[in-house]
Amino acid sequence: MALDYSFGQPDLLRQALTHRSFGSPNNERFEFVGDSILNYTVARMLYDAFPKLTEGELSRLRANLVNQNTLAEIAQQLKLGDDLLLGEGELKSGGFNRPSILADALEATFAAVSFDADFARAEQVVRRLFAERIATIDLTKQAKDAKTRLQEALQARHLALPKYRILAQTGEAHEQWFKVECDLGELAIETTGEGGSRRAAEQQAAEVALERLAARYPQGKK
Repeated sequence: MALDYSFGQPDLLRQALTHRSFGSPNNERFEFVGDSILNYTVARMLYDAFPKLTEGELSRLRANLVNQNTLAEIAQQLKLGDDLLLGEGELKSGGFNRPSILADALEATFAAVSFDADFARAEQVVRRLFAERIATIDLTKQAKDAKTRLQEALQARHLALPKYRILAQTGEAHEQWFKVECDLGELAIETTGEGGSRRAAEQQAAEVALERLAARYPQGKK
């Protein structure tokens, strides 16, 4: 796993990568600590990077950065799924690629680093993983969520509002995964998004729809 950290106590990493379906000890308690490390570190990075933003604006930015989709994406980049310890059922159902499992394992890994070294070292790991994402934040896009921006863009062009439909819904209540379609109707634009909640999937689909709308009608022209 390309974490850029060497564990003095490998058993801590093993526990961080052990899903409850595999047995005990697992990573659920580690995840609790790792979530706090992650939220503080990203909050501090945003606080330093954007000194003029309000508390509410900073909170929205943080929510966009520490959500399940982003964490799962980082975990995939680290090839975290290759090292997960899963029960037979999760292995058969592809749990090593499930965003909720990957996101939880990543948070648990932050905790494992703090237990192996200290908070400062865990913070360094988080900072390295999130530095580029924070450096490339576009505040003009972050001010409003994608669904709101899409609605406003369509209204400005006197076009009908989008319709969202659930295409697929899998997983247990605490680990659900949604695939949603965004249909722009008269424009014949249909996009899809996926996420650990219906809202997250809709936001992703709306973001793609915005890009296609802008490509079709550059500079806000209908």
